[in-house]
Amino acid sequence: MPEKMPHIKHSDLERFIHKVLTGNGVPDKHAAIVANCLVQADLRGVDTHGANRIPSYMQRIRQKVLDPSASPELQQITPIAALVDGKNTFGFVAAHLGMQHACEMAREFGIGLVSVKHSNHFGMSAWLVQQAIDAGMMSLVFTNSSPALPVWGGKSKLMGVSPIACGAPAGKERPFILDMAPSVAARGKIYKALRRGEKIPTDWALDAEGKRTDDPAKALEGVMLPMGGPKGSALSIMMDVFSGVLSGSAFAGHVTGPYDPSKPADVGHFLMAIRPDLFMSLEDFKDRMDYLYQRVVGCEKMAGADRIYYPGEIEQINREKRLEEGIPFTESEIQNLNREAELVGVEKLEFD
Repeated sequence: MPEKMPHIKHSDLERFIHKVLTGNGVPDKHAAIVANCLVQADLRGVDTHGANRIPSYMQRIRQKVLDPSASPELQQITPIAALVDGKNTFGFVAAHLGMQHACEMAREFGIGLVSVKHSNHFGMSAWLVQQAIDAGMMSLVFTNSSPALPVWGGKSKLMGVSPIACGAPAGKERPFILDMAPSVAARGKIYKALRRGEKIPTDWALDAEGKRTDDPAKALEGVMLPMGGPKGSALSIMMDVFSGVLSGSAFAGHVTGPYDPSKPADVGHFLMAIRPDLFMSLEDFKDRMDYLYQRVVGCEKMAGADRIYYPGEIEQINREKRLEEGIPFTESEIQNLNREAELVGVEKLEFD
């Protein structure tokens, strides 16, 4: 029988996460950013990058390989380029500052790019794309991550399952939001399957012996598989070039994994904001984006397809539904979160 799935109201979840974070030494302002970003992932149905990440993040604080109180520093390099030193604080905080500043530069100069070094995991990339959209901007969002993927032709972990994300605002229709990993599936989905006692599809990963597996524990001992073979492999290398090499952060397999307590992660990010009215009026741009949306979702469907979705649309529909119905969690997931509440003496999440 499937495990019961209680639903938690998003505002209750955000307050809970905020209390757990501040209880672990995270400044109030930073805790608000992290809590909001995690809940946005859960609302969009990206459960692998939401509140369930809290135990691993708090463990890294306790292991003293993530600094909860550090504040990132911004250095202006040129009028349209800046560098953020994350100071080993939460990737959410460093990336939020970076995208905010990229949008400010783009508003004045048409384009703004920010390189982020000495950062950490920043969860779902789509929240940064949405941050730019909320500011009226197009965006590119890259990050690198710890080794999980072989380069094409190799057999050992070297590149990260590092997402590529981008987006653009629209007029009356939904915005364009792309957020995808260069692997067949995001590694977080394997952690989720392990946590919930579920099997995974056999085309997601190989075990330590190089064999296909449906066991998430064995998959985590092996390697993820790149989507499209050499194409996915090349995309993961591109993420390392723009995020790691350019920023001065770790790269080429040297980003520390989220469950390795030996040293800081040293993740790098690359963020770009672009003003959409650079070459035409904003009204014309939005009209063209609306037309693109209509052409995509309204085109003739292949056999067996009930509906065509625009990139990011399913997640936006999930968000609308979960804002009304709440966010589903297994009871064991809630218990894991409540153990973190016990450690810092804050109110637990309640469920029926």
